[in-house]
Amino acid sequence: MLARHAISLARSFAADPVPCFIRSPCASTEVHGQRLQQATTDLAHPVHTTEGTLMAEHPSGSESNRIAASAVADDDPRLAFIYQEAVRGLTQQQTLVENMSTRAGSLVFATAFANSLLGGAALSNGLGLWDWTAVALLFSIGGLIVFMLWPYHQYTFRFDPEELLDQYVDGDRPTTMSAMRRALALRIKADMAGNWRIIQRLRTALQIALLFLLLDILAWLLAIADV
Repeated sequence: MLARHAISLARSFAADPVPCFIRSPCASTEVHGQRLQQATTDLAHPVHTTEGTLMAEHPSGSESNRIAASAVADDDPRLAFIYQEAVRGLTQQQTLVENMSTRAGSLVFATAFANSLLGGAALSNGLGLWDWTAVALLFSIGGLIVFMLWPYHQYTFRFDPEELLDQYVDGDRPTTMSAMRRALALRIKADMAGNWRIIQRLRTALQIALLFLLLDILAWLLAIADV
């Protein structure tokens, strides 16, 4: 029996020289090696994806500079200052026109007072050359005052809101704030030039009316003196 069992054991060892208790750890090691390689491959892909995501979230230096330059151009403090100065100049023009209207009203009062005071005394002696001269000057002053106060002058002190919406907001490409300030500053400059031409005519009319008032008073005084 012992000899037969030894022969059977020798045959099994010859058929499989690697014992089962030695082969199992080798197979386990191979399986673990395959799993480790697969895990390493799986971890490699998220790394590339994360790098791509980081590159997308953090743009390059040139792109960052371009974005920063665009932001600065969109809100340029120099253009804001220029626009404020243009608006201030337009406001001063409007104030000047209002002051000239007030002066024209004062001229009406001064002319009425001088002619009522001197004209009655001069006309008591009849109509002479100086009387007709004073009357002609009185009508000239009246015409100049009407010219100054007549509301036909086309001033431009404001913008049309509908036009602004059409040009800068509701268009195909809405305009940035800096571009809008630049365009409006240039437009204010053109409006101020047009307003100034009207103001110059009104100032000239006011100066001529004041000169005529002085001549009118002198003519009435000469008429009273019966020169």
